[in-house]
Amino acid sequence: MKKNIERVYLLAKELPLRNEIDDKFKWNLEDIYNTDEDWERDFSKVSSMLKKLEDYKGDLVSSSARLYQGIKLIMDIEEIISRLYAYSHMRQDENTTDQTYQALHNRAQGLYNEVSSAISFMVPEIITLSEGQIEEFLSENKELKLYRHLLKNILRKKDHFLSAQEEKLLAMAGEVTQGPSNIFGMLNNADLSFPIIKNEKGEEVRLTHSRYIDFMKSKNRNVREDAFTALYSKYDEFINTFATTLNTSVKSHIFYARARKYDSALEAALDNDNVPVDVYTNLISTVKENIDGMHRYVSIRKKVLELDELHMYDVYVPLVKELDLKIPYKEAKDTILKGVAPLGEGYVKLLEEGYNSGWIDVYENKGKRSGAYSSGCYGVHPFVLLNYTDSLDNMFTLAHEMGHALHTYYSNENQPYVYADYKIFVAEVASTLNEILLLNYLLENTDNDLKKKYLINHYLEQFRGTVFRQTMFAEFEKIIHEEAEKGTPLTPQCLGEIYRQLNIDYFGPDIVIDDQLDIEWSRIPHFYYNFYVYKYATGFSAATALANKILDEGKSAVDRYIDFLKSGDSDYPLNVLKTAGVDMTSSTPIKNAIDTFKGFLDRFEKLI
Repeated sequence: MKKNIERVYLLAKELPLRNEIDDKFKWNLEDIYNTDEDWERDFSKVSSMLKKLEDYKGDLVSSSARLYQGIKLIMDIEEIISRLYAYSHMRQDENTTDQTYQALHNRAQGLYNEVSSAISFMVPEIITLSEGQIEEFLSENKELKLYRHLLKNILRKKDHFLSAQEEKLLAMAGEVTQGPSNIFGMLNNADLSFPIIKNEKGEEVRLTHSRYIDFMKSKNRNVREDAFTALYSKYDEFINTFATTLNTSVKSHIFYARARKYDSALEAALDNDNVPVDVYTNLISTVKENIDGMHRYVSIRKKVLELDELHMYDVYVPLVKELDLKIPYKEAKDTILKGVAPLGEGYVKLLEEGYNSGWIDVYENKGKRSGAYSSGCYGVHPFVLLNYTDSLDNMFTLAHEMGHALHTYYSNENQPYVYADYKIFVAEVASTLNEILLLNYLLENTDNDLKKKYLINHYLEQFRGTVFRQTMFAEFEKIIHEEAEKGTPLTPQCLGEIYRQLNIDYFGPDIVIDDQLDIEWSRIPHFYYNFYVYKYATGFSAATALANKILDEGKSAVDRYIDFLKSGDSDYPLNVLKTAGVDMTSSTPIKNAIDTFKGFLDRFEKLI
C-alpha cells in the first residue's frame, strides 16, 4: 500500500522507495516513450540514420539543395537523440542506484558522442563558404532560409573551428571529457551516505541533500551545527577524489579552449552565447564594488540572532523566529498561480496545465537525484524534478522551475527545433521573474508585519544566494581556471585557500569562516558546468528589471516578455534581452538589482 507521502515520509527516519510514492506526485515520462522498447526503437533508428550522413561528407556545400538536405538530416537526428537523452537521464534521476537506467543513460551518452562525431564534418564544410556564397544560397533556396541564423553563427566563429578530421577527434573525446562530471554525480548522489543525526525533537533522522537545508534553518543551533559538521565530514573523507575530478574537469575545459584557439577557457565558454568576457568580469567588479550591501546584511543577521559569533551554519536560519511557515504542495501551487497573474490569463492557464498533466516529480525518494531542475525535449511538454518539503523555499523553488518549464514550452511551441533550445544565458530570467512576482504578491497581500519580515528575509536570502553567492562562485571558477592555465595543480589545499579567501571577501568581517567551509567547493555540481553560475546573477538582475517593467507598465511589457519567452535561440541572447527591454552589456541592471536589495534591507530594519 502506498503511503500518504504529503506528510508521512517527511517524518520518517529513512526515505521511501520509489514505488511507495503515489503516481499523482510523479512525472509521466511515458509522454516521451511509452515503454523502454520504444526508446530502443529510436536508438536503432538513429544508428541507421547516421549511415545516411556518409552521403553528405565532402559534398555538403556543393549546392544550396544539398546544404539544406544535409542540415535537415542532422537536425532530425539531433531531435531524436535529445529525446533519448532526456528520457534516460530522467529515468536514472528517479533512482540513481538503478543500474538498468544507469546503463540506458550511458548508452544515450555514448550515442550522443557518436552523433557528435558523425556530424563533425558539417561545420568545417560550411566555413569553406564565404558570406557572399551563403547569401547566394539563401536567396536561391527558400527552405534553406530557415537556417540563416545558424549559418551566420557558424561563420561568426569561423576562426575557432578546425578541419573535419580534427573536429571529429574533438567530438570523439566527448565521452572521456564528460567523465569528471559523471563521476562526481555518481559519487555525490548515489554513493555518499550521510550520517544519522538528531532533529529538534531528539529523533534520529538520516541527513540527506534535501534535508540539509531544512536542518540549516532549524531554530536549534545544535541541530544546525551537527548537520553542518556531519555533511562536511563526509565530503572530507573523499576530498582528494573530489579535487581530482574537479581538476580534471577544469583541464578538459582548457583542452577544448586551446584546441579551438581561444585565449582562455572563459572566453571559449562565453563565446557559445556570443557574450563578451567583459560581461562576466563586469558582473564580478560591479558586485564587489557594492559588496557593502552584503556585509551590512551579515551584520544585521548577527545582530538579530543575538550571537557573539555568527557562523556559516547560522546563515540560513530565518531571522524571524516567531513565524514558521509550513506550505503544503497544493497550497504552494495555488499561491503561485495568483502570484504570476500579472503575466496574463494564458500564462496562468498553461501553468495550471503543467500542474495537472504529469510534468512534475514532487517528492524525494531513496536514490533520487538531489536538488531541482527543469528538463525535457522538443515535441514533448517540459518536466520538473523537485524534492519538495513543506517550506517557503520549496514553494519558491516550484515557481522557479515552472518558470523554466514555461519558457521551454513557449519556445518549443513557437520555434522550429533548430532554434527551440534557448541559450543558458537567458535561462534564469524566466525562473527568477516568477519568484519576484510571487514575492510581490505575498507582500502585497499581508498586513502582518511578522509575515512581511519573514518574506523580506526570504528575499534577502534569495538575493544573497543568487547574486552575491553565485558571483562568488563565478569568481572561484575564473580563478581556478586561470591557475590551471598557468600550470598550478588544483590540490585540495589550493582549492581550499582560494575558496576561503573569497568567503572572507564576500561575507565580510562579521562572520566566522569555519574550517569546514574550505571544502564547500567539493559539493557544488555547477562547477562542472563550464562557467554556468554567473548566469544566475545576470539572470536575476535582468529578471528584476523586466519584473519592474511588467508591474509598472502592464500589458505592453507583458507582451514584450511573452515574445521573449517565444524567441528561443532565434537570435543572440543579449539581443533577445535588449528587445525585451534590458541591456546586460551595461552594469546598470546589476547595480539597480543591488540597490533593490539595499532597499529591502532598509525595509527589514524598520520592521525589527
